[in-house]
Amino acid sequence: MPFPLYQVDAFTAEPFSGNPAAVCLLPAGANVDETWMQAVAAEMNLSETAFVVPRDDGFSLRWFTPVTEVDLCGHATLAAAHALWEHCSLGPEEEARFHTASGLLTATAANGWITLDFPALPCEVAEAPASLLGALGVAAEATGRSRFDWLIEVASEAAVRGATPDFARLSDMEARGVIVTARSHAADVDFVSRFFAPAEGINEDPVTGSAHCVLGPYWSDKLGKTCLIAHQVSSRGGVLKVEVRGDRIALSGQAITVFEGILRE
Repeated sequence: MPFPLYQVDAFTAEPFSGNPAAVCLLPAGANVDETWMQAVAAEMNLSETAFVVPRDDGFSLRWFTPVTEVDLCGHATLAAAHALWEHCSLGPEEEARFHTASGLLTATAANGWITLDFPALPCEVAEAPASLLGALGVAAEATGRSRFDWLIEVASEAAVRGATPDFARLSDMEARGVIVTARSHAADVDFVSRFFAPAEGINEDPVTGSAHCVLGPYWSDKLGKTCLIAHQVSSRGGVLKVEVRGDRIALSGQAITVFEGILRE
């Protein structure tokens, strides 16, 4: 049975920038399992492939990297919502409701932007292992640990952009990934970041929504503001609006479909 498959660039309004995600829209009751989904994700070879299945009160949503299933992914959720509004029967005024391993996540659209309602993932102050900092090749101003990731603040945007990690060494760390961040030197951006997750099969993720569930509370506390503009300064790059709402985070971004096709089971 063929399934519609889309590749969507997320957290960007321009094709071939932002973070690409594959979105596979499956019919209710589709007879597929984790092994098949993992094989599709490996075939797509993107940082995440999202699988969406209709159910009561919304959709089931699962995310796979080329090597493993993950519990939370922002850009592939944004891509999935975009695909449902642009290519399927979900009306533009309807909320997209996703039942996931991280609970109920929702998405709304307005004025060309999609806003995701995600859990906040604040980090606690923690001393990063010397081996981690050595693998990153950076000097830390502050370090912390969230549910999934390490957060490393460095002195400047130039230090974030100039980081050249040793991915083989980073792949041995006991965390999903590591966020490197600093205040932005641009007047219209609050902070910048990069995200590395070689243990998950992603050396550097172009734009990472879930990392901003950590970065939002962190920079909100440091800068004394709840609404922030973030720039993930990977080679592709992407811009996010981040609003801290207590124990939730509103992540807003744009998306564009790059291609669509048919996946044969």
